[in-house]
Order: sequence, then C-alpha cells, then structure tokens
Amino acid sequence: MSTSNPTPPPDEPPAVPVPSLGEVADRSTSSPVVSGQAEVEPWDVRLLVPAGAGWATAVILIGQHPLAGVLTGTIALLLAGVLFVGFRRGPVVVTAVGVTVVVAGMAFAAALQVQSLRAGPVRELASTEAAVKVRLKIDGDPAVRSTTSRRPPYVVVRATIEEITGRGQTTRVRTPVLVIGSVQWKDVRFGQHLEAGGRLGPVESGSDVAAMLSARAAPKVLDEPSWWLRAAERVRLGLRQAVAGEPEAVRGLVPALVMGDESALPTELADDFKVTGLTHLSAVSGTNLTLLLAFVLPLARLLGVRARGLNIVGLAMVAVFVVLARPQPSVLRAAVMGLVALAAMTSSGGRRRAVRTLSVAVLALLLLDTSLARSAGFALSVLATAGIVLLGPTWRDALATWMPVRLAEAIACPLAAQIACTPVVAWLSGQVSLVAVAANLLAGPAVGPATIIGFGTAGIALLSADLARLAGWVAGWPARWIILIAQQGADLPGAASAWPATVIGVGVLTLLCLALIIGLHRILAKPIAVVLAVVLVAVVVLRPVGSLTWPPKGWLLVACDVGQGDGLVLRIGGDAAIVVDTGPDPAVMDHCLRELQVTHVPVLVFTHFHADHVGGLAGVLHGRKVDEIEMTPYFSPAAEYRRVAELAELHRIPLRTVAFHEQRSVGPVSWTALWPARVPALPQSGRSSATPTDEGSPENNASIAMMVQVSGLRLLLTGDLEPESQRAVLATGVDLRADVLKVPHHGSAQQDPIFIQSTGAKLALISAGIDNDYGHPAPRTLDLLTHAGMTIARTDIQGSLAVLTTDQHLSLTTHR
Repeated sequence: MSTSNPTPPPDEPPAVPVPSLGEVADRSTSSPVVSGQAEVEPWDVRLLVPAGAGWATAVILIGQHPLAGVLTGTIALLLAGVLFVGFRRGPVVVTAVGVTVVVAGMAFAAALQVQSLRAGPVRELASTEAAVKVRLKIDGDPAVRSTTSRRPPYVVVRATIEEITGRGQTTRVRTPVLVIGSVQWKDVRFGQHLEAGGRLGPVESGSDVAAMLSARAAPKVLDEPSWWLRAAERVRLGLRQAVAGEPEAVRGLVPALVMGDESALPTELADDFKVTGLTHLSAVSGTNLTLLLAFVLPLARLLGVRARGLNIVGLAMVAVFVVLARPQPSVLRAAVMGLVALAAMTSSGGRRRAVRTLSVAVLALLLLDTSLARSAGFALSVLATAGIVLLGPTWRDALATWMPVRLAEAIACPLAAQIACTPVVAWLSGQVSLVAVAANLLAGPAVGPATIIGFGTAGIALLSADLARLAGWVAGWPARWIILIAQQGADLPGAASAWPATVIGVGVLTLLCLALIIGLHRILAKPIAVVLAVVLVAVVVLRPVGSLTWPPKGWLLVACDVGQGDGLVLRIGGDAAIVVDTGPDPAVMDHCLRELQVTHVPVLVFTHFHADHVGGLAGVLHGRKVDEIEMTPYFSPAAEYRRVAELAELHRIPLRTVAFHEQRSVGPVSWTALWPARVPALPQSGRSSATPTDEGSPENNASIAMMVQVSGLRLLLTGDLEPESQRAVLATGVDLRADVLKVPHHGSAQQDPIFIQSTGAKLALISAGIDNDYGHPAPRTLDLLTHAGMTIARTDIQGSLAVLTTDQHLSLTTHR
C-alpha cells in the first residue's frame, strides 16, 4: 500500500516575477523612439559572468566543509592578485579579475554560513536524535500539512533556537531549525518566542537549517511578536475578514494576490495554478511588489514627485510590502526583485540598467544567504526576470512589426519568462505546461486590479469594516476571472505534458529552449509563422484528434496510471462512467478522467479506505457530478473514512455500504458484490490495527470484490484482498470465472494460488507505482500469473491500461 512520511517541504513555493516587469525593464524615460517603439539598447553583460560564477560557487560549496570554502576563496584571491599584477588590464583581464574576486567572496560566504550551522551543540545533538528543551523564535507562518497515510495532520514552521538544553547542558545559540509539530502548533505566530520540548533530527547536507525538531506537545508562549508585526497581522486579518463573505476560491485568492497569504487558498485551485503556470500570482513573489510599484510610482508622478522622490516612494512601498508579507526569505527575495523593477522604472537606460541591477541583486542575495543557490524559488525568480529583461524587448519588437505594441508586450513577457523557467519547472514537476503563456496573457489584465484593490481593501479595513467588505467585493470580481482562467485552462486535455525529470530529459529540454531563444524572434516577426505555431499548440492542447489514439474507441475498462494505488473506470456511455477507487493523488485521477472525457459518475465505489484507494477523491469531484458513493462497511482507517465522509457531505453525495451478494446495474454495466461477507469489529481507538503495507490487514481483507459484466466480458475486481479473504471467497462457492482479473493488492507476494487459477482469466491487470518501496508486483506473483496462462499488463511499465473488444476478441491498449 502507498504511504508517505510527513517530510518537510524542501523550499518555499517557487515564485516568478510578474510579466509586466518586462514592459518597464527596457523602457527609458529618455530613450529615442523609432517607428513608435523604444530603441533596443545593447546588453551590459559585464556582471552576468561574475554573477553566474558566484552562483555556481555557492551551489558547489554550500554542502561542503567550511575548510573547502576557505581554501577555494584563498586560491581565488591569489589568482585575482596574479591576474591584476601580472597581466595588462584589458577587458578580458578585468572580467577575469572580477570573476575570481566574486568567487572568493562567495566561497568565504558559503564557509561562514556552513560554519554558523555547525556552531553550537544543535547539529551534534541532532546526529544522535537527542531529546531537548528549547527556547526559540518563530521565523515563518505555520503550514498545516496532511499525509496520505493514516497519520494525523502536522505543522511545519521555521524557527531559530536561541537556547537549548540537552544532555544536562544549557547553551545559548542562534541556530535555524525546521519544526515538525503537532496540530497544536498551528496557532503560533511569526515573531513569537516559545518554549518547547522535542527530539532533534538530522537534515541533508546543504540545507539552510541545522536540524529538524520534532515536537508532539503544544509549545509554551513566552511573549508576543513586536508591535509592527502585530500591526501587520491586523492588516492581514482585516483583508481576510473583508473577503470572508466571498466564495471559497475568491477569499483564498485575494489575500494571496495582495501579500502572498495562501492560508485559505483551496488545494484544487493551487493545483490548477500549477498546471496553468499561474503559481507566481499566489506565492510571495516579485509579482505582488512590482504591481504595487507599477501603480504607486505613476500616481506619485501625477502628484508631482520627481527624481529622488520617486526612489524614496518606491523604497517606502518595498518596506511596507516586506512588513505586511513578513520578512521571510521568500519575501526578501521578492523585495530585491521588486527593487530591480524599481531601478528599471525610475532610471534611464532601462534595459541596460536592469541587466546590471539583476546581476547585482543575485550576488547580494547569495552573499547574504548562500543557501539560496540551491533554492528552486530563487532560480525561478532570477530566470524569469532575466528572460523578461533580456528576451522580452527583442520578442516584443518582432511582434510589434505587425500588431499593436501593447499586445506585443503582453505576449512577449510571459512567453520570455515561461521559456526561461521551463527546464527548472520540468525538473521540479515532471511536466511542461502548454497553456502557461495563454493563461498568463488572459489572466494578466485582471491581476493588477485585483491586487491594487486588494491592497486598498487591507488599508480600508483599518478604518471601516463595512467599507472594506465593499472593496473586497469589488476586488473579488477580477479575482473570479483569474480563477476561471486557471480552472478552465487546467481542464484542457493537453494543458500539461509529462516530461522526464532526469538529467538527460532536462538537458534535452534546455537545448530545445536555447534553440527557441536563438531563433524565436524570426518566427515572431512573421504573422503566418505565428498563426501556424498557435494552431499547432492548440491542436496539442485541445486534442481534437485524441480519439484516434487515446482513449481507444469502444473502451470498456481503464486502469488509470495513478502510481502506487488503484483507480479503475468502467464506461457506461457518453460522458458517464463508474469509478472504482481513486488512487492516492487527486490531480492524477482528475487527469485520467479528463482524458477519458468523463464528467458524470453515477456510482463511485471505494473498495476500502486506505489512502492509495481513496486519496484521489477530490480529483474525481473536480468539475464532475457524482451521484452516489458505495463503500465497504469496514470504516477504517478512521481518518480516511472521515475525510471521505466530509467531502461527500460537502458535495451532497449520499453514502451507502455494500451488501454481500447484492446485484446492481447502471446502463450496460452490471455487477455482483462477492465480498465482504463479514466484517471484523473496528478497533476501539477507531484506528486500524495494521499499517497499509501489512499483509493480512483487516482493511485489505474487508475490501469489496465485485464481478462486473459488460459487453459480454466478465471482469473480476478484487481490491486488496489478502489470501485469508481470497480463500473465504472461494469457500462461498461463487463462480469466479472471468476474462479479466484485477490482481489483488497491486500484485503483492501474498496470493492464494487456487483463487488466482480458479478465475481462468486471460488478462491480468496490475496497478502499481514505478519503483515502489513494496516490491509490487512480486516476482512470485508474476510467475503464478504466467503459469496460469494469463497475459500480464502493468501500469508501472505500460501506463494506463484500456480493456476493449476488437472483432469479438479481448484486446488491450496502453497509454503512458
């Protein structure tokens, strides 16, 4: 069975700067105008090479011993001295000296950061997983995480240990840690000082924290945050209250747009944002700050503010933003990217200055916190900004030869940002979004109004709650448009394409992106070429010819490739199908049903309540009508059962338990429940007596087994039945003969040979995850199926499996 341990997220959410940055980054208040366009200035790339070298140095040294950084820095300084003294100072030598000096500085900075994490007893205590008592300061907002196993939710929050007591010694320190706490930690606030007990654990080399602190008990609050943090929380709370009466998606999105407050953002909407490339709108990023600056600075100009006054106004807005969004690493990174935009908006030589400023920003951030070198969010921010600054103007001018300049800017900026970030996004997610540019283009006009009105709403909330609700209602309308674009875009059949997240896969994708960067301006200058490219992308995204390949015409049963779990779909006709189990991941199950064009589920069957069978329920409910949920009468694990019941109640879906040997039919599909005939008593604690991976667990043995008949085929679906229940089914004397067998428990080694052989199936379907930790399917079971004369089909190797009849013969079609 599929489980997952409650591990902390590797980094803050990736953030991409707003596309409008490109509109201002190359614009100069004094640049000449040719044919209605700003003349493109040459790039000042002198600092790009040192910045790249410094970044690479930090990536390599941040996980090494401090002595490695000191040695590297010393050698680099000596080399810089030799170059400076021994060679004639031309452009190449000056650049080489600059690179070596930057490498030296970054090496020493990495050594200092690594040493700071090693200083004190925290790291040593973590290596032995010692129990400690700590006094710490909260450095972030708590995030509640859930897991696909039966463990309860937990809280993840960053903190700095200021005093630690372990092994009888008390030491004052200043060491960053990641706290993994019980749900009792969900109310801690940024800036609070707490006292807590727990057990330290080690972290991977190169992490920006020294250890993990696992704390089960509630912390003791020692004091409250500073007055300015409390004031910021009042503003944040005022905005949340102002939109409290709006639909769930709106009240989650508006605070996220304004100040990166994602606490109320629905999970489904966050998933849609990922697919459509709109995640940067809800995360704390340069988007939020650049929009604020783009509104405030022109307003200041209208009020007569000029020259240094604009810089002062811009810096003040940056300070306000940092306070409201909390001075966390992701916020500080966004502030620096906002300062890049500020430099572009308030100074001449926009494009030339922006490139130089971006390079300085990268170096400054890495010198302050070298751990950012391995941060996905930092890489996305830098790449997106670089793409907009370096590529955006050229592509805009190419498009502007045959379309209005404003429209050309609106297309060029998200296109440049998306292509620059595509390899990193593919590395992180294993997919490439094909609708990101279009989604950003369509959502773009609504982002500014929603963000600016939202900022105004936060301020108004300090004065009048009624006026704030009115302003929040106004801000909700452009937010609704963004939500609509995200939801509709994510629902397109080809919204995202899978891409191998391997070194070779990402390397090939990087080369493709570089080829696009080199030659795309020639394509963009030709309207016919652009139209053909748009048509090609539309065909891939909309898949109007998808019926020729997948799903195959006349499919009867599809075993969706849901990873380590089960997700089966029985076709009724039209857009309707019966679903048996939903796999562990809502997004994956939703994707499979979208490919099958299923929008109506008359009956959803849950064979049992392990997470790898019910975890994807939200994906089935996403944009579909579900009439009824049929389930096993063994309501364990209790946490998963409650989650299913709560979602069913939220969507007003009736629940019913299956009855032994009951017969049902919907359209051409009929089935008989062969098991469970009896159900063991639930544990008094309401929890399972076994983990999902235990063979012989009561949950597995209480799985629903059903014989399905459709179009003359008999399909035996067995859930996760273990040998104990397999033998019990045999003992009932039921006819188990079938054409297709869904092998029990993902092909685990625990199978009853007589049960398998009595089915006489021609085709055996195994649903398992690639390289899963449980060894499914087991070699022993594969041999058993082969000796029984069955053809074996596996989702871990072949992808989704479609069963159909061709010329009155059973056939199989696969789809990776």
